[in-house]
Amino acid sequence: MDPERSLAFRGFQKRSPEKVKLRKRKSALYAGAQDQGSGGRGLLGENTYLVLLTVAFRVLNCALVQTSFVPDEYWQSLEVAHRMVFNYGYLTWEWTEQLRGYTYPLIFASIYKILYLLGKDSVQLLTLAVYQSPSSGVAVKLNTVLCAPRTSSRESGYLDPQAWPSTSVCCCRCEAILTHETTGEPGSGKMGGSKTRSSVKYSSLVALAFLIRPTAVIPWVPLLLRHFWQEQSKLNLLLHHFLPVGFVTLSLSLMIDRIFFGQWTLVQFNFLKFNVLQNLGTFYGSHPWHWYFSQGFPVVLGTHLPFFVHGCLRAPKRLQTLLLAVLWTLLVYSMLGHKEFRFIYPVVPFCMVFCGCSLAQLKTHRKAALGFLLLSNTSLALYTGLVHQRGTLDVMSHIQKLCQDRPSKASVFVMMPCHSTPHYSHIHCPLAMRFLQCPPDLTGKTHYLDEAGMFYLNPLHWLHQEFQHNTSLPSHLIIFNVLEKEISAFLISRNYEKTAVFFHTHLPEGRTGSHVYVYERKSNEKFNR
Repeated sequence: MDPERSLAFRGFQKRSPEKVKLRKRKSALYAGAQDQGSGGRGLLGENTYLVLLTVAFRVLNCALVQTSFVPDEYWQSLEVAHRMVFNYGYLTWEWTEQLRGYTYPLIFASIYKILYLLGKDSVQLLTLAVYQSPSSGVAVKLNTVLCAPRTSSRESGYLDPQAWPSTSVCCCRCEAILTHETTGEPGSGKMGGSKTRSSVKYSSLVALAFLIRPTAVIPWVPLLLRHFWQEQSKLNLLLHHFLPVGFVTLSLSLMIDRIFFGQWTLVQFNFLKFNVLQNLGTFYGSHPWHWYFSQGFPVVLGTHLPFFVHGCLRAPKRLQTLLLAVLWTLLVYSMLGHKEFRFIYPVVPFCMVFCGCSLAQLKTHRKAALGFLLLSNTSLALYTGLVHQRGTLDVMSHIQKLCQDRPSKASVFVMMPCHSTPHYSHIHCPLAMRFLQCPPDLTGKTHYLDEAGMFYLNPLHWLHQEFQHNTSLPSHLIIFNVLEKEISAFLISRNYEKTAVFFHTHLPEGRTGSHVYVYERKSNEKFNR
């Protein structure tokens, strides 16, 4: 070999390991793909400050929610968990009929048990530790921010349903949390596509929502069917994702309920049989078939409604399945006689996708629209979180003080519409407490009235019949102010004196008054003085 060529070859070998600088591509499409592939910078990606800000917002939200929403948030979770750990607590008729499962209360019971073992099971820590707003605020908000690239696009937009304060009081509904958690998986972006890497995650959350409340799976029926239809390897999706997840979650639920019920039972079937097949939920009220379309859905969306309608008209075709899921849910729930606003709350995350589409289409009036949404929802959130329906919680804090004074001599009778207040989960001491019962008719009687119904037919007569002897009188009575005039003769004759007043709502309705009164029975000597 020529010596000059040999030297040149060796020189090339020495220079070859050097990195070759490539010209940077300026294509936005190329840059977007590169960013998605890198997965962002750090654990929180490029949205670190946004994540911290939104988490801080939800922590503040937790402190600002000081009102009650629905009885189930206490009676079907916290009260059951308190009984599981501390061996006292009231179980409603749903538990004796095995319509509810222990999987959901077990979450709170675990927190209770940890606090008990640490010797920190004060009533303040118990109610604070299991408050559901922080869980919705942190888990859901992190999911929204970190998964934003796959959940939305610049063309369609995405409006986080929890970014608006009007949902702050209701976002603790577990079905809504789980629905929001999975919105970015089969429901938007690729709409399931052909990749199944995320199938286990979202199908697990859907299965968990089904275990907690079987009707929570309704919004996911169209999305699951589309995912299955578009999946190329349908058998693999079914055998390696859906069936294993369903088997594991259902087996876990069966074992948990076997431990606490003492027998094998499928509570999900019992729940569907009672509420769907037998339609016995109408005992708690019924509404016309169009109620969700004419009242329920507009109220749930509130000021977002015009943006939702506009977004539906301007959204890309790939989001049609989300709209189908919303309509499907409204139609299915419309077939049931008993209707409530909270039942359709799980579709709110889907609706916010279309609200985001609407805002993305706005050019000149986008800031005005955002300002309108922010102001309208902030005022509503502050009112519902700090003012509306707070009396029934405040009065339990007052009653809890009896545990420190003379719990063995005190007794409480809540003469309100049943389940108006929390129970032992907010007292945390074995104080003698009673409330008006309202189980549905499970025997087929033609003229059935529960205890609360009989009481409100003639409250004064009922009290005289129930407490014929002074020895059985409770030391404290809790009533709404609307009942005071009707039972005043009983209160005077039995030496009851008003000792506390708590504001409840500016919008009293029916048997629910604007204020909560606490009456305490005084001794004859003290009362006469």
